[in-house]
Amino acid sequence: VQVVESGGGLVQPGGSLRLSCAASGFTFSRYVMSWYRQAPGKERDLVAFITSTGGSTNYADSVKGRFTISRDNAKNTVYLQMNSLKPEDTAVYYCNAKHPLISTVIYWGQGTQVTVSS
Repeated sequence: VQVVESGGGLVQPGGSLRLSCAASGFTFSRYVMSWYRQAPGKERDLVAFITSTGGSTNYADSVKGRFTISRDNAKNTVYLQMNSLKPEDTAVYYCNAKHPLISTVIYWGQGTQVTVSS
């Protein structure tokens, strides 16, 4: 199993980034996919999730209206489009895959750093 994030980097406040998460080794189209983030000294928090078919999404209040999660099951990839970035969005962003029926089957990526600074 592999879950690999990419697309992080340094961006100015108000800018945009698009994160990608490429998965392999499991039936991607059956899994709920999520993005989490962890800032220094803080807990890892849920940013957004998307159901297996992409029919439903949910966002943390802090990112609603600015971030969009999407997925391409043909490419085994989930995305996080981040617009109007703020310094408080600075964190390591992690991709998460959760089995739809077995709650203990969870896969994590290694994370990608997003830094919002002028």
